[in-house]
Amino acid sequence: MSTALMLAVGRRFVQVGRLNMTLPDGAKHSFGPGSGGPEVSIVLTDPALPTRIVLNPDLALGEAYMDGTLIIQGDDLRGFLKLMIRNARLPNPGLVPGTLERARRAIRARLGVNPLHRARRNVAHHYDLSGEFYDLFLDANKQYTCAYFRQPDLTIEQAQAEKMALIGRKLLIRPEMRVLDIGCGFGTLAMTLARDFGAHVTGVTLSEVQLAEARAKAAAAGLADRCEFRLQDYRDVTGPFDRIVSVGMMEHVGLPHLSTYFRKVRELLTDDGVALIHYIGRPIRPESISPWFDKYIFPGAYIPALSEVLPILERHDIALCDLEIWRGHYERTLAAWYAKFQTNLDRARQLYDDRFVRMWRYYLLAAEQSFAEETMVIHQLQLARHGASVPMTRDYLYA
Repeated sequence: MSTALMLAVGRRFVQVGRLNMTLPDGAKHSFGPGSGGPEVSIVLTDPALPTRIVLNPDLALGEAYMDGTLIIQGDDLRGFLKLMIRNARLPNPGLVPGTLERARRAIRARLGVNPLHRARRNVAHHYDLSGEFYDLFLDANKQYTCAYFRQPDLTIEQAQAEKMALIGRKLLIRPEMRVLDIGCGFGTLAMTLARDFGAHVTGVTLSEVQLAEARAKAAAAGLADRCEFRLQDYRDVTGPFDRIVSVGMMEHVGLPHLSTYFRKVRELLTDDGVALIHYIGRPIRPESISPWFDKYIFPGAYIPALSEVLPILERHDIALCDLEIWRGHYERTLAAWYAKFQTNLDRARQLYDDRFVRMWRYYLLAAEQSFAEETMVIHQLQLARHGASVPMTRDYLYA
């Protein structure tokens, strides 16, 4: 019965491209018109997999690829994920829109509750992997956020440098200003703002691995007197700060805590202060995060839509001075990470195991295709207590 139901759902789901499927008993089926998307052939080897796919398709497919019970012809994982994501964006004729939206709201209400003890555990799950592991796919500066391809022929290292320089300009930093970096990662952005803009930067993180490396890098670069790194939750920080930056961290706050987050940003800013919040956002309507991503990659994370963020800014009397939406940048970033990771698979297996490596490949390509199909974008919010803190035009960014 579960196999018949999976096949029925497949016939409704695949509206573009084609999916050729071989079941565990050897039966072959094809779904989709063959146009508008890639053609991918898969083999299911676990008799229990059809039931799992019916109950939770996103989680089941990701786990099956990790376990090797979902085999993709030619190992065309990118094509498979493109086919799945492209069809998932389309209205599904087998589902009632009102029912689907009620389900989305119910799931979102349960996700992203991140008290301090859980926030620390969630960060450790992803960011406290071996420091060497991140060298296997990131650029030399270990920037683990979206690069900015100001020109199309930039390398990933150049695009990351462009991203950090643009953020510095958006923050309007003057020498000796106090800057808070919420979720400072491996410390490269903080060091850039200190070295190139003359700031005194305090970086906070919940990752012990990132903290140790950030401190070591600052000391080696002679910037320890201008860069202080702490193992601290943003909710425990005291101010004030002239500038606040947060890149790729707000996604980990959780929907129920967004109000707390922005209230804290406003509290920590000086009266004429400026903040730059860079995060992954939804381009259209709110959606819950993939259950596979929640379980294996970013537990407790939430990708907010602007409709969820802007009312919070209004409630806390925060001026939105500028909003920039980046499209096309993160899929290029992820493609560069994936290409480098592919050259280091043997070392990754030595550090972990083959299942972990398959999980990481699935993660990088699923994220890449989510951005390529524009189910996610980057939002950059330039915020202040008063709009007059920021120039009237964007000329200062590109002079």
